[in-house]
Amino acid sequence: MTLILRIHVLTTLLFLFTHALANTEKTIFLGPEAATIPLAQAKPLAGLRLDTLTPANGTLRTQLAAQFPSPEYPHGTATWLVLDKLTPNQRYEVRVCWPATQPTAFSLTTFPLSTVWDSPELMASLRAYSMSRQQLSELAASSPSHDDDEVPASSSEREEEASSMLLLRILAAADYFTTDSALMSNVPPVDADIILDPFLFNVLPRSLAGTACYIVAVAAAAYLAARRVASWIGELAVSGSLQQDSLKKRQ
Repeated sequence: MTLILRIHVLTTLLFLFTHALANTEKTIFLGPEAATIPLAQAKPLAGLRLDTLTPANGTLRTQLAAQFPSPEYPHGTATWLVLDKLTPNQRYEVRVCWPATQPTAFSLTTFPLSTVWDSPELMASLRAYSMSRQQLSELAASSPSHDDDEVPASSSEREEEASSMLLLRILAAADYFTTDSALMSNVPPVDADIILDPFLFNVLPRSLAGTACYIVAVAAAAYLAARRVASWIGELAVSGSLQQDSLKKRQ
């Protein structure tokens, strides 16, 4: 019975893992040491108007631009976000979840600010993304919700307070083929949830704690039930054996 129980638990875990993997891409990293952002980096960062994820506000539902791989963009279109207010040396996971009806290959990478600032290639990608957001903002200037977008703290605040922060780059490449020429020439944006998930004790993502507790509870209940059934079957076997011995003695 113990072997059957183990197989059942492993099958359940495998099902959950493969189901999540089908529409999920992730990266795991450690929070960097807190550091004060130099003024030369703080001002440009504040002007980029990047979306920000924090452990307290770790979910963003958005649409991510994508394109087919090309020599200039072999991994697709880049989207940049700020991961702020991290805890140094704590393990985190960032996941991108999207519907299976929009086949897309995602690649997630985190960078310290200094790495991005020192890389002309990364800075060019970051500026290009910022400019595309500003163009969209100008087109949607009549929408009042656009004025409420969360932006990084001002440079003066960054100078006063050290922060554990990273930049997240998400590359999205269309991963489909269709006879529809419109879809082949113009890749629609991908509906996605971007989730920043801290690990509990650097072992398990916080969002999976409930699932883990459920699996443990089911496994424990199945184990106890299996022991009771095995005990009951054993008692029946002993009782049947005693009855047979009693009949033989009477004969």
